Amino acid sequence: MLENMIEILRKNPRRIVFPEGTDARILEAAARLKKEGFLTPVLVGVEADVKAAAKKAGQDINGIEIVDINTFPDFEKMVALMVELRHGKMDEAACRASMKKSNYFGTMYVKMGYADALLGGATYSTADTVRPALQLVKCKPGHKIVSSCFLIHRPDGKGGEEMYTMGDCAINIEPDEDQLVEIAQGTAETARTFGIEPKVAFLSYSTKGSGKGDSVDKMCNATKKLQALKPDYPVDGEFQFDAAVSPKVASLKAPGSAVAGKANTFIFPDINAGNIGYKVAQRLGGFEAIGPILAGLNAPINDLSRGCNAEEVYKMAIITAASK
Repeated sequence: MLENMIEILRKNPRRIVFPEGTDARILEAAARLKKEGFLTPVLVGVEADVKAAAKKAGQDINGIEIVDINTFPDFEKMVALMVELRHGKMDEAACRASMKKSNYFGTMYVKMGYADALLGGATYSTADTVRPALQLVKCKPGHKIVSSCFLIHRPDGKGGEEMYTMGDCAINIEPDEDQLVEIAQGTAETARTFGIEPKVAFLSYSTKGSGKGDSVDKMCNATKKLQALKPDYPVDGEFQFDAAVSPKVASLKAPGSAVAGKANTFIFPDINAGNIGYKVAQRLGGFEAIGPILAGLNAPINDLSRGCNAEEVYKMAIITAASK
């Protein structure tokens, strides 16, 4: 999977900016990317501080571009553009103060074309990564929300991999029916980025009306709304998880479904279920979880878990840059 993305990047040189340029995990991943040569990392921070952090971490960042907010020659252009983009919502003083923060600066750096992608969140919260993206880069046409999903994968014991996508596990707390449709569309799009042909299952504690309640109705209605859009991949629900993945259970609970028993793209009713679900798969099921991977933005911007390690930063940088 990653090898295919690396080949894409070798053929299409791209720059990825890291707003947290002094973080040891970022520095280790950036040094590796620089050495391997298929993706150009850019670090945001005071040059002396970044170099001191790299020395402390034992990382060779020689040749990696470091961008200092305080000396960046087009800083005033950034402020002016933010004032324009936030017209009526933020004055110049507020925009200038925001642009002095590396999460906003890095996002505008992408917005203005100095880099192709951004990866943040090693120290910033998800909200502090997504908010600048929504304010400056904004959603793609036709999208009203940003959503997230996780790729989970593990060896299948036959020389291949089991791969699934799960959304939304990090952004939308209590999505409504229409938001669930967008989440499913974004998760399916991300699945295809990884070579997974999506079979989308809307999950619940009910299968095809076996249970009752507002949450069941929400998942059932979201399923119907997405089906009405006639996507070029199968969609069905509402399903309990066993009916979504087990052919035997599916034959009893949802016979004739094109998705039941074969689902690989799972849509959860809320962030509680999604976050718990992917972490159960990760901690008890032996799956590696990659993400959160954001969908719906006008540029490739992704959020790291604050508990990430350098390997995860490296993989997410490849995924983010290759998803343009």
